[in-house]
Amino acid sequence: MHWAARAIELARQADYWTSPNPMVGAVVLDAVGGLAGEGYHRQAGRPHAEQEALEAAGERAKGGTLYVNLEPCTHAHREPPCAQAVVQSGVRRVVISMADPDQRVQGAGIEFLRSAGIETVVGVHEDRALRLNEFYVKHRLTGRPFVTAKFAMSLDGKIATRSGESRWISSIESRAHGHILRSAHDAILVGVGTVLADDPELTARVEGRTARQPLRVVLDSQLRTPPHARVVGPNTLIATTRSGQLGEAETLVLARTAEGRVGLGPLLDELGRRGILSLLVEGGAEVHASFFAEGLVDKVQAYIAPLVIGGREAPGPVGGQGVPSLAGATKLRDVDATRIGDDLWITGYIDVHRDS
Repeated sequence: MHWAARAIELARQADYWTSPNPMVGAVVLDAVGGLAGEGYHRQAGRPHAEQEALEAAGERAKGGTLYVNLEPCTHAHREPPCAQAVVQSGVRRVVISMADPDQRVQGAGIEFLRSAGIETVVGVHEDRALRLNEFYVKHRLTGRPFVTAKFAMSLDGKIATRSGESRWISSIESRAHGHILRSAHDAILVGVGTVLADDPELTARVEGRTARQPLRVVLDSQLRTPPHARVVGPNTLIATTRSGQLGEAETLVLARTAEGRVGLGPLLDELGRRGILSLLVEGGAEVHASFFAEGLVDKVQAYIAPLVIGGREAPGPVGGQGVPSLAGATKLRDVDATRIGDDLWITGYIDVHRDS
């Protein structure tokens, strides 16, 4: 259905600036099917999509149809409930792509519209709507952020040479795309080993537009991050098991695991409580191994460069002990491959999780 797809495309224009809110787009047709108004939720604190579209439509909304990719809310926030605004607009029909998994809604908006006598259709382009707001859906269902494991490697699966050289395996185009990924996520995580080896800044830099800056999270059980490291500063969270302070960075002390490490589950719980919908895990190899071993990864984004590095001692993107048999390997679904520069960008989802 053309207009339902248009609502999803409008929502996509928010480019994740709506977090911790979902991305929502809306289209209003008049009584004879002509386009009367459209809009999208641009940023948290700004008007919601339904309100923007209905305001653009004005009197032409009466007797018309509203298309929206997410169920209108029924709870008050900075703006009046969207479902109430929809009823007051006089539309006779509403087409919704997906129900809102937020426990404050969960069908209440749909029921509110139907009880007001509005024909309400649900499920048009539902898969596309779910994919668009996968961060929001995961957070609302589990209380934890959606976790993406990201890495760049050579054709033979190496992230560095045996001497540790890794800059740069991926192409300029892939590295630019990686910054877009950073900007799309609420938080980015690396281990202290990456900080010590590479001294990354962990910021997002996107050419031609303002980039959202993710919360920078460092896994550092023994608080080894140097005070002069570039990542130390505002908008940085050091997850550790030891008390201490590192400049302007926030130190989060969590209970240690039996191995003396920061518990990833408790860390994800805390990030979720802070309204972090998405977490981009950039490594290193042992950090990736821990997330995979505990079943905490939702999605994989890998950049494969046309290089052969070789070497038994050259590291791969996922360390740890690995699985003893192929039957225990992590399998991806909905795999997609796209060429970026000379590299191959592969994405895929993981079905089995142990975090919910």
